[in-house]
Amino acid sequence: MTSMNERHFTPNCVGDGYSSVSNAGSCEQCVARHISMCSVLNENEIGIISSISKNITKQTKQIICTEGDTAKYLYNIKKGCVRISKMLVDGRRQIIGFLFPGEFFGLACTNGYSYSAETITETDLCQMPRTQLFQKFSELPSLGQKVLEITRTELQFTHDQMLLLGRKRAKEKLCSFLLTMQNKSSLVKNIEKNQLFLPMSRSDIADYLGLTIETVSRQFTILTKEKIISLEGNPLINILDLGRMEIIASGE
Repeated sequence: MTSMNERHFTPNCVGDGYSSVSNAGSCEQCVARHISMCSVLNENEIGIISSISKNITKQTKQIICTEGDTAKYLYNIKKGCVRISKMLVDGRRQIIGFLFPGEFFGLACTNGYSYSAETITETDLCQMPRTQLFQKFSELPSLGQKVLEITRTELQFTHDQMLLLGRKRAKEKLCSFLLTMQNKSSLVKNIEKNQLFLPMSRSDIADYLGLTIETVSRQFTILTKEKIISLEGNPLINILDLGRMEIIASGE
């Protein structure tokens, strides 16, 4: 795992550190509405949520929230990719997730955020005050139920991640990760069925899988030589043999 003091740069993902905030059309024009927690709401209900939400645009490598800060907001991703991480006591970083359009973060916190969130690409977010959102659950029970369903899914994902880190070999870990990213890539426009969107760096992947950068790079080379994937160019990867990748990921 890598120290947070190290700078991580992803090719083709550059920004000037600028961020903007807007209230205009925060929900009505949301491009991720059909896949987000708001997908269960009708037009009138969307207006209720829109009244408490803001549009935020963050450039590449910008902090959204920091571990330990007061958890004031829940964030729903409309466009882009966000990295979620925690700091270990010795200063190392453990990445615990990569979030794509339609996913949200900032819910499973008490008084403070239990992780840090940083943009990997330019990212559009919907920012909602947690207290006001929780109050809307009684008025919008379908929204509360949807959030509960997503939270249960996240809990299952956490269990799968524990298995990934604890029991699988390096090649199995990487294949499992790539399959997960393929599912998430379906939320990104202009991605073909046999492709996956991988905007994060090798260092990010290593910190997520609990491997060294050298091991991650070596496993990518092996998968390429075995014609399971092809590295056509950052940030896209072509999957040449999905069946073989699934077999490897399952540990067979």
